[in-house]
Amino acid sequence: MSQTLQAVRGMNDILPVEAELWEQFEESVRDWLGAYGYRPIRMPMVEPTPLFARAIGEVTDIVEKEMYSFEDALNGESLTLRPEGTASCVRAVLQHNLLYDGPKRLWYMGPMFRHERPQKGRYRQFHQVGVEALGFSGPDIDAEQIAMCARLWDDLGLEGIRLEINSLGQSEERARHRAALLAYLEQHHEQLDADAQRRLHSNPLRILDTKNPAMQALVEAAPKLIDYLGEESIRHFEGVQQLLKDAAIPYRINPRLVRGLDYYNLTVFEWVTDQLGAQGTVCAGGRYDGLVAQLGGKPAPACGFAMGIERLLALWQDQGHRHEAPVPDAYFVHQGEAAGRFAFRVAEALRSAGFSIHLHCGGGSFKSQMKKADASGAPIALIVGDDETAANQVSVKHLRSGFDQPAEQVRVSFDELADHLGDILFPLEDDNGNL
Repeated sequence: MSQTLQAVRGMNDILPVEAELWEQFEESVRDWLGAYGYRPIRMPMVEPTPLFARAIGEVTDIVEKEMYSFEDALNGESLTLRPEGTASCVRAVLQHNLLYDGPKRLWYMGPMFRHERPQKGRYRQFHQVGVEALGFSGPDIDAEQIAMCARLWDDLGLEGIRLEINSLGQSEERARHRAALLAYLEQHHEQLDADAQRRLHSNPLRILDTKNPAMQALVEAAPKLIDYLGEESIRHFEGVQQLLKDAAIPYRINPRLVRGLDYYNLTVFEWVTDQLGAQGTVCAGGRYDGLVAQLGGKPAPACGFAMGIERLLALWQDQGHRHEAPVPDAYFVHQGEAAGRFAFRVAEALRSAGFSIHLHCGGGSFKSQMKKADASGAPIALIVGDDETAANQVSVKHLRSGFDQPAEQVRVSFDELADHLGDILFPLEDDNGNL
């Protein structure tokens, strides 16, 4: 026998119970983003490879090691499954000239792909919510996006997520810091691991983000970028901090926070937790004022962030939150060919009236069907056999307590059934507030 095919390693199925949890999260996200004036945009999952090389930076882990790139067999073009969403979003904004009438607040949600070593909270296909604000230059949009995240954590009831911020300044400030950092690291060349030595002259700033325990003391003593910021960059960073203080959002300045993408400048931030092991970052972003021009557009400021859905949901569940499977208003039991056709017609009529109806399919005895009706969690069973079908009626049986219910099941005419169910499931209060 042939072996059963499995999903690609690091690319996971999301089964019904978990998928319903995702939908609950996604619904909360849509409401939250709408409250801040963000509008949805959807981009392709496959993009030209040069888009990410130009935007993310050729000397980054993502471009060097993690992208799923391949050659289009039809025209030889190099294509890549998107490893992140910002580059794709900016490309779409430029291609369709979305900034012609002013700044835009945009969001997207969907799968991203990176060829990493799979572990809890880090997968090869993972899902993100991305938020991008293009055309806004002040520190207010930076602070608003951070405040947005704080509000979402509160909406979801998430605890133990803390905020770290930093400023990367502007390119000329980073250049001065880079020279000092390079000189410092060269003096301690023998303490650098292989990855740091490879990055030493191509991207020394990323060495500060190392997770190697043996290098922590070295990078802690390295020159700090914040000490090389000019007056304008400092003013922008202080503006962000003041707005966060005004909103009573606690934060910590982390001078080693540099982010893994080359397009960032000025404000960068991460929301981190200690409750997910090594994969502690659940949301990260910052300002990327140069990316629009870098991808061929007219210079425009921009700021954004992305959050990992898998990590947030893992944290949500670890903190005791659960999603219960939806329960139908009624489960429809039927026996016989004519009764089955009648039940089909009645179920459709009830759905048109706004009820959630599970119609039994696949045959079986009344007894076995009633067991499934009870297992469904539905408060009511609707039953039709030959007698009910001939009389154009449906028997209504209560399966759960908590309703003002008769002792025995009752028959109700087809024409009165919707009103009867409504009276049971959604009783009206009288003038005295009684049901």
